[in-house]
Amino acid sequence: MKSRVCVVFVAWIAMVAGIAFLPAYEAIVGPTGVLLYDKENSYGGYTLISPMGSRTVYLIDVEGFVVHKWETEYTPGSHAKLLENGNLLRGATLQGAPAPIGGAAGLVQEIDWDGNVVWEYKLLTPNAVQHHTFTRLPNGNTMLMAVERKSIDEFIEKGRDSRKIPVTGPGFTGNFQNDFWVDFVREVNPAGETVWEWHVWDHVGPGPYQFDINYTLPNVMNSSGIFDWTHFNAVEYLPETDQVLLNSRNFSEFYIIDHKTGKMVYRWGNPSAYGQGEAPSWLDNGDQKMFGNHNATYLGRNRFLIFDNGSERPEGNRSAVIEVDARTGSIVWEYTAPSSNSFYTARQGGAQRLPNGNTFITSSNSGHLFEVTEDKEVVWDYVSPFVGQDDIRCFLGGSGFAFNMIHRAYRYGKDYPGLKDKDLSKRTPPAKECPEFYKLYKTDVKPPAKKKVPPKR
Repeated sequence: MKSRVCVVFVAWIAMVAGIAFLPAYEAIVGPTGVLLYDKENSYGGYTLISPMGSRTVYLIDVEGFVVHKWETEYTPGSHAKLLENGNLLRGATLQGAPAPIGGAAGLVQEIDWDGNVVWEYKLLTPNAVQHHTFTRLPNGNTMLMAVERKSIDEFIEKGRDSRKIPVTGPGFTGNFQNDFWVDFVREVNPAGETVWEWHVWDHVGPGPYQFDINYTLPNVMNSSGIFDWTHFNAVEYLPETDQVLLNSRNFSEFYIIDHKTGKMVYRWGNPSAYGQGEAPSWLDNGDQKMFGNHNATYLGRNRFLIFDNGSERPEGNRSAVIEVDARTGSIVWEYTAPSSNSFYTARQGGAQRLPNGNTFITSSNSGHLFEVTEDKEVVWDYVSPFVGQDDIRCFLGGSGFAFNMIHRAYRYGKDYPGLKDKDLSKRTPPAKECPEFYKLYKTDVKPPAKKKVPPKR
């Protein structure tokens, strides 16, 4: 099968225009649902989707049919995972978050298959709030990401150059900000008791395994982005080494933290953040390798998968999924689309390595999910039809704003323990009137022959 780029409009082009496949395009109106499905080469299974504007979580099959859904009380904060016991572990957005950062939520819930809340943990105070993400540990504990308030005076006392204090301004919530927000990680047991914490604030300093208090974002970021100093967005526990994997969007790095000592033992992505490399400049990436990255995950064998958003990249914005060998510090595999308008999300995003070696990718801003092989062949392509709480659209664009953003989705195989003995036979289309575009897609469509124009006499 020839290499295909993930695009929103492939099926409609094939059906209506009958022209050759294009490497990239921008469409005013494009179809939703499954656009491409290569049954032979796709991993298959089921995809868990938690649309950002909806309180409903969906489990869909590879043909886009809903096989199960959970109705919840809150919109997501920011995604959901399916546990091996069949329950949903989900972030929930509460009202009144004190921090203006994107991803501020406040609540993590475990919900059983029938929609009952069986466990929850709330962290929302005037000076701290849970945000973005969480993970369930093998011992039953839950590790979650949070931020804590630090005043300008505290930053200056810690060594912040007073000339690098942001101009006070409105945050994402519309509230005016006068304080910094700094990340920390908390581990709680099933009783909700804190059993371990790790704070960026405890590791501020000039060394290569510390956070430079004077490292700042490029000027293209607004004041709330600068008050949101480190902006972590991923946490994963590595049981084989008793380490914690973290990811910072604003520092453009991922880190490995020793769970016992709390010390940083590895960092990668932006050596200029700790004075060990050339910083980016006009039209030059310098030594920085990632820009605004999300969702670092561990693959084993000292390799890591990261969604590199590529935002604010001096050499041009483009998203990529990269696999990094921590032993050499080199990128050993990378997926990018030939054109950024086929695959680019300035914020959020995720990547998951599947058991068969394929990579499942979430391009958040456009609700675009797709699966690629190790050889970078696109074998499943999907655009979410879920807009807001109750709006399901066969097409996006045209008249009316369409908010179909997905922070992060996950693919689960048919043999996943959490799906054992679950009835997935009731396949419901999101909307009955929507065509199944992937069935219309053809790989052998050829452009019409050019008409011979007789030479002018």
